[in-house]
Amino acid sequence: MKEYVIDFSRVRRPSLPRLSTKTAMRAAALVVVVGLAWSALYQVGPDEIGAVQRFGRYVRASQSGLRLKLPFVETVTKVPVQRQLRQEFGFRTATDRKQIQRVLDESTMLTGDLNVAVVEWIVQYRIADPYRFLFRVANGDMVFRDLTAAVMESVVGDRTLTEVVTVGRQGIESAVQQALQQAVDHYDMGLRIDQVVLQDVNPPDPVKPSWDEVNQAQQQRDRLINEARAQYNTVVPKARGEAAQAVLAADGYAIDRVNRAEGDASRFSQADEAYQKAPDVTRRRLQLETLGRVLPRVGGKVVLDKDAKGVLPLLPLDRLTAGVAAGTASSPPKPATPASGSSNGGSR
Repeated sequence: MKEYVIDFSRVRRPSLPRLSTKTAMRAAALVVVVGLAWSALYQVGPDEIGAVQRFGRYVRASQSGLRLKLPFVETVTKVPVQRQLRQEFGFRTATDRKQIQRVLDESTMLTGDLNVAVVEWIVQYRIADPYRFLFRVANGDMVFRDLTAAVMESVVGDRTLTEVVTVGRQGIESAVQQALQQAVDHYDMGLRIDQVVLQDVNPPDPVKPSWDEVNQAQQQRDRLINEARAQYNTVVPKARGEAAQAVLAADGYAIDRVNRAEGDASRFSQADEAYQKAPDVTRRRLQLETLGRVLPRVGGKVVLDKDAKGVLPLLPLDRLTAGVAAGTASSPPKPATPASGSSNGGSR
C-alpha cells in the first residue's frame, strides 16, 4: 500500500481583497451612526407612557409616538396606563383561552368556621401613576400579587363556608376590592383597582359529594318552608277575615237589637202617655192598627153582622179588591140572598 505525503508549504492560500483605510473609516462611521440612531429612537404605543431614566434616575415621561433619547445614557420603560390589566389567582389560563391550569397553593383557603374552600378569582386594575408604580415599590407586580392574596385570605377567613360558596360572593368581591385599594394606597403603588371577580368557589374535591347532598337537603328544606308559608298566608288571613266578619256581624246584630228595644220601649211609653190622656181614642187606634197588621196576612175574609139572623150573607171582598186593582171588574158582584138584617162595615 502506497503512502502519500503532502507538502502544505507549497499550497497557495487565496488572497483577500484589501480595503483602503478611507473605506474602512467610512464603514465604521456608518455603523456608529446606525447604532446611535438605533439607540436614540424609540416608539411609545398609543396606550403607553415611556418613563425615561438617565443613568438609572427618572428624568421625564414621554407620550405616545416616535421619541428620542440620549443613546447609551438614557433608558426607557414603557408602562401601559390606558390598558386594563388583569391577574389570575388560583388558576392560569393558556394563551388560546381553552386550557386552564389549577394552582391549589393560591386557591386553598381556611374559612371562618374552620372549613376549607377553593377560591379562584381575577383582579382587574390600571396603572394610574407610572412613576409610583416603577420607583416607589421594588418588584411591584409581585408585591401586588402578595397583597391581593393576603387580602382575599383575610376576607374569606371572616366568613363561613356556606356564605363563601353561596350567598356571600358579591359581598366578598366588594370587601376585597375596597381593602385592596386601601393597601395599594398605603404602599403608594400608583394603582387603581377596577374590579374583583370570583371565578369559581367550591369546597375541596374530596368533600364535594357530601356538600352537594347538604345543598340538596337545604334546598328541600327551603322549598317546604316556602310552601308552608304560602299555605299560612292563604289560610290564616282568610280565617282572620271570617272571624272579623263574624265579630262585626255580631256587633251589628247587638246594636240593632238594642236600638229596636229602645224604640219599642219609647213607643210603648208614648202610647201609655196617649192612653192616659184619651183612653177610648187610644184603645180604638190600637185596635185598628192591630187589625191593619193582621188582616193582610189572612187569606179568606168573612164579614159578620152581629145582628144578622138566618142565612149568613157573604161578600167576596178579596175578589172585589183584585178586580178593582186589575181594572177588569165592570160591575160590583151580586151579594148572596140576604137574610133579615144587613151587613155593615168590614175589614181586609
